[in-house]
Amino acid sequence: MAQFDVHRNTGKHRDAIPYVVLVQSSLYDSYQRRVVVPLVRKSKLGKIGNPRFNPAFKIENVAVILHPLEIVSVPTVQLGAFVESLGREANRIIDALDELLTQAWG
Repeated sequence: MAQFDVHRNTGKHRDAIPYVVLVQSSLYDSYQRRVVVPLVRKSKLGKIGNPRFNPAFKIENVAVILHPLEIVSVPTVQLGAFVESLGREANRIIDALDELLTQAWG
C-alpha cells in the first residue's frame, strides 16, 4: 500500500463510491488503519463548484470526483483490492486537501 493508491470500496455505499484513494503518509504504515478519501461517481454529484477542491479522475473508465469532506480512517483489512495508483496526480490531490485544511483559514 502506498500513498495515492486507489482501492475498491468494500463499504455499503460502494455503488455511489466505488473507490477510495489512500492519502496517508507512509510514515504511519505501522498503524493498522489508513486515511482515505472517497472517489464518488461523477453521476451521483451535482455541479462541481470548485474543481481544485473536487478534482475529477477516470478509474477503470469510471468518471469519479475526489470528495475531501468525506475523509475517513479505515482499518487496513477493510480496504478492497488495489486498482491503480494516482501518484501521477499527487499534486491535484494534495491541492484539494490543502484547500480543505489550510486555504479555508486564509
